[in-house]
Amino acid sequence: MTGSLEDREAIRDILAAYAHAIDRRRWGMMERLFHDDATFRFGLVEGDWRGFVEQARAIIDPCLATQHQLGQTIFGFEGPDLCHTETYMTAMHTIPPGYPMTAAFPDKGAIYSGIVAGRYVDRFEKRKGEWRIAQRIGLYDWREFRVAEGVDLSDTPEGAAGYHDARDPSTAAVRQWLG
Repeated sequence: MTGSLEDREAIRDILAAYAHAIDRRRWGMMERLFHDDATFRFGLVEGDWRGFVEQARAIIDPCLATQHQLGQTIFGFEGPDLCHTETYMTAMHTIPPGYPMTAAFPDKGAIYSGIVAGRYVDRFEKRKGEWRIAQRIGLYDWREFRVAEGVDLSDTPEGAAGYHDARDPSTAAVRQWLG
């Protein structure tokens, strides 16, 4: 089965909302993206989706900035209510000196970029007419650490960089996901 355009777009919306939630630290959005019994496994992070949020916060919140870019998605529909997907991603993390989660990113004593490229292999289920992630397995394809100047945006004028709260101009675009 190929799935309807509406189903594919609903799934793409969830994928995009996930990347937004991680990068803007809008952790409350996750309850709208995962089914209650969803499981998650990616590197150090494993368990149910609530445990994932707690573990992900420990890794992401200390970062100065993150940005998750999504690439192509392959859809494998199995009937009207089940879809397996593979979505390529590249995630950039600005790591500060003294970073506490050294199992995820080493503390290099200076600001650097930690880049992870990989794939999200998801099982989406449509329950009560709504698509959500039922299982996510994250896979690493490669990662790289780069020392670079200016990645912390400390000299950026007020309002020129994104925020991790309601001041971010994207708030109106994601209001439906905020609950």
